[in-house]
Amino acid sequence: MENKLQKYSQAPVHTSTSSTRTNIDNFLSNESSPKWNEDENVSLAAFISDFSTYELWYSQSAMPRSKRRSTEMSTAEDERHVSKRLRNSASSRRFSRVEEAPSFSQKRCLAWFREYTNPDDPDTLGPDGMEKFCEDIGVEPENVVMLVLAYKMQARQMGFFTQEEWLKGLTDLQCDVIQKLQTKLEYLRSHLNDQNLFKAIYRYAFDFARDKDQRSMDIETAKAMLQLLLGKHWPLYSQFSQFLDQSKYKVINKDQWCNILEFSRTINNDLSNYDVDGAWPVMLDEFVEWLKALRSKPAIS
Repeated sequence: MENKLQKYSQAPVHTSTSSTRTNIDNFLSNESSPKWNEDENVSLAAFISDFSTYELWYSQSAMPRSKRRSTEMSTAEDERHVSKRLRNSASSRRFSRVEEAPSFSQKRCLAWFREYTNPDDPDTLGPDGMEKFCEDIGVEPENVVMLVLAYKMQARQMGFFTQEEWLKGLTDLQCDVIQKLQTKLEYLRSHLNDQNLFKAIYRYAFDFARDKDQRSMDIETAKAMLQLLLGKHWPLYSQFSQFLDQSKYKVINKDQWCNILEFSRTINNDLSNYDVDGAWPVMLDEFVEWLKALRSKPAIS
């Protein structure tokens, strides 16, 4: 075999094969290389394996140091690219798994509802169930997002969801498990940033919160709902709340309720654009008169 390889290395060569033949000559003349000959029963595969190992060692040792560094850097760069591709591939697989979440199931949604009801009234989620439901989704019962959720369900009574209301709202939201609804909470809060949606939710809140056997809302409930809806957005809310505390009003009717929102949106904080001859409810006329009198009082030093 050695003779054949030597004969091969001495034959006319093309440029593309000359470096390989030179390496074969070096390999055969190297003292540590096996002495191959035709009489030995050595497979060509074994020779090629030893030669390949030698050629790799020789190319690295004979290569100029600067070029070796360049090659090492290139190899490291390749490894980084491979590692990055693997990470991206794993990330893509994880993203695909999120996208492949089970589609909405009314049966699963109904089973979830049953977790908050009792056998005596399986079609109604009451105050105890509501408390557990709020705890499960990580929201306080007094959080305004619960009012928005009730609006999506068109729930008729505060503190209660019927099976029909539950299925209506959560089918619309495509939520049948806790985790899905948790991902929708910010979407529900965003309804409050839309003026038309906010107005619809504000109007809905009156019928939702009032006693069903009364046409008006009691003053304490009204103050709590106004705090929830306008407390952070209407600069005059604290003064209006003080006015209600010292007033004769024990209830608020729907016309008064709706006009409070309109007042908060259109009347300047200094009341400069308030028209006393406008079509405002008497309650708001009295509030303006009370607030002007309060502001005209000299500050107590």
